[in-house]
Amino acid sequence: MDMRRLLSISFVLALAIGGSHPVAQSTGYAAKRPVFGGACPACPWGAMADIVKAAMKPHGWDVQVCYYCAGGPREARLVSAKAMATPPQNPTAAALPTPQAPIDFGATSVELLQYAYLGIHDFAKDPEGPRTQLRLVANIQTPSYFMVAVNVKSRIDDLRQIAERKMPIKLVARGGATEPINVAVLEHYGLSEEKIKAFGGTVAGGYTKGSDVDVIIGWGALTNAPEYALWYQATQEHDFKYLELPADLRARLANAFYLQVHEAPLLLRGVDRRIPTIVRDGTAVYGRTDMPDAFAYTLAKALDEQQELFHWSHMPFSYNPKTVWNAWDVPLHPGAARYYKERGYTK
Repeated sequence: MDMRRLLSISFVLALAIGGSHPVAQSTGYAAKRPVFGGACPACPWGAMADIVKAAMKPHGWDVQVCYYCAGGPREARLVSAKAMATPPQNPTAAALPTPQAPIDFGATSVELLQYAYLGIHDFAKDPEGPRTQLRLVANIQTPSYFMVAVNVKSRIDDLRQIAERKMPIKLVARGGATEPINVAVLEHYGLSEEKIKAFGGTVAGGYTKGSDVDVIIGWGALTNAPEYALWYQATQEHDFKYLELPADLRARLANAFYLQVHEAPLLLRGVDRRIPTIVRDGTAVYGRTDMPDAFAYTLAKALDEQQELFHWSHMPFSYNPKTVWNAWDVPLHPGAARYYKERGYTK
């Protein structure tokens, strides 16, 4: 067998072996394939991940998305630690692929980004302390409203009645009764998860269709996202009336949790008026100090120049030049800062 024929056979064998075991592509900024920590496509941070991916594609970036890297404060913990992208805990045939690489940047609520940076609220007990390596690239408006609903059958007019009468209520606290904002609201009315259970009541973090419920508290929005599904399900099966948070409580919560005081529109069945409440209003696209300036500049530019991507999302995203660069104490990434200054959004 001559050398030319031997080389040909070896080449065919190499292709056959390599074809059955494809080599994983590189990820990261250097490969122009950075990994984005997001959530499910119907979730707010997953929807933002898809927008970022689409916006960066014309600029030559192939953003890889982890659709299972969310879970409230968990997302910011993963991004700040440059942790490996996490696959779903219980994968199904429909599960989306997960990049086998560290997370480079991601999306979270602008409030959680602030909490992580300062090491407060959800992050107060984390041994890492303040995550000062985090940097903002863009703050995209995404309003949601804190709602308090009581079942008409419960005859509750004020949540203080629950503690005063030791009522064995069935409470649903979106996100769980131990979420800091829910804890603060319940404490104002002399309540806690332990007290409600001591009265013979129950506490749940979500709503099961067909179940009984007396009180629901938590963030609500008019979007087809799993985070807010309990509001649609429960209000279709029960009649609710909606209570206002007292003005002093609204002011205190807004100050402590970096929120705004505003009125909730007629979001849900049974809401017949605009309700004064507290509002959170921002989805942060962010990274760490190791994000290259050129990438941050391009990302800020891409999201600005392709604002129509926000318009066609199922989420209530909107781009506001007056706020896109601001996340309280979290520093703006230098690359993004250069872009916003060039555009005249900042001085």
